[in-house]
Amino acid sequence: MVSFEPSEEQAMVKETIAGFANDEMEPVMRDCDEAGEVSGDLVKTGWELEIISSSVPEKYGGFGEGPSALTGVIAYEELAYGDLSTAMHLLSPTVMAYTMLLGGTDEQKEKLLPAFCGEEFKAAGAALIEPRYSFCPSQLFATAKRDGEEFVLDGEKCLVPLAADSEDLLVFASSEPGAGFAGVDAFLVPKDSENLTISEREKNMGLKALATYEVTLKGVKVPLANKVGGDKGVDYLNLLSRSRLALASLAVGMMKRAAEHSRDYARDRIAFGDPIGSRQAIAFMVAQMFLEVDATRMLVWEAAWKCDRGEEFANDAAMAKNYAAEKAMEVCDGAVQVMGGHGYVRENPPELWFRNARAFSTLEGIAMV
Repeated sequence: MVSFEPSEEQAMVKETIAGFANDEMEPVMRDCDEAGEVSGDLVKTGWELEIISSSVPEKYGGFGEGPSALTGVIAYEELAYGDLSTAMHLLSPTVMAYTMLLGGTDEQKEKLLPAFCGEEFKAAGAALIEPRYSFCPSQLFATAKRDGEEFVLDGEKCLVPLAADSEDLLVFASSEPGAGFAGVDAFLVPKDSENLTISEREKNMGLKALATYEVTLKGVKVPLANKVGGDKGVDYLNLLSRSRLALASLAVGMMKRAAEHSRDYARDRIAFGDPIGSRQAIAFMVAQMFLEVDATRMLVWEAAWKCDRGEEFANDAAMAKNYAAEKAMEVCDGAVQVMGGHGYVRENPPELWFRNARAFSTLEGIAMV
């Protein structure tokens, strides 16, 4: 049976990250969006929360016993409550780190994981999404073909976070076209590889503080040792599902902030002698926003709980992510409506949340629990 009471450790994680989100992230949310970057000081402080280190075993430089999906979604919700762009910047390295942790060979773990447990932020981009209308993560057009003692990678990727600052990219490509999820593998590709091109930074509608790039691979060669998991490969569906849980939990955090802002504004804004929240139309809208926050969170928590128990959770994760993408737009649109014309003004946060919420229907593989 699902327990709705966090453990002592989870409660401590929630409290610590909530403090950082409220005190450090939220006050500069607008500044980061306008500047198009997360400040170095904010990244440094966020890295000191040791989110990755707490999941990495001691022999690889951390102090954990492996990632807990439920602890992760609790933590990520609090981060996104502060600012979604900053949260995704800080969590971008989790995709490479946890892919190594969950599916890497011993040699790959020993080589890469200690860097994610150091004092300095370790940028790492994961290249999954492809720039085409019919993109489906189970049918990647990017391919990896074995050629003797190497793999040759071809394809195009987009929305790759922090690609320009990463020493290595984690590239997902189809090594067995037509095999669905089972035919996808992950490869470590050095940024300076021949025939790999990282474009100028993408100009996106939202998530302006998160640097993303298009990446093109035209006959990029990597040694066999760079295939994550060696001959066995990785459990791609498991990794994708963990990423979907991460994204859904981030959506919950932003939705919660938008709902609370709407509630407070409706209570304090006086029109014709009464708070606008006393009108049924506004009151019902705000109530529905909180309902969707809780409903989405329950979908995420149940899927994460199943993941930690070793149960099948891929369908639950996909449902949670799709529901979160839809309801994030609905809740953030409601936040704009509650403020009326003021909600469309850049000085107020609802327009920022609304722009950011639109990304959830597109994103895959940005963070992982």
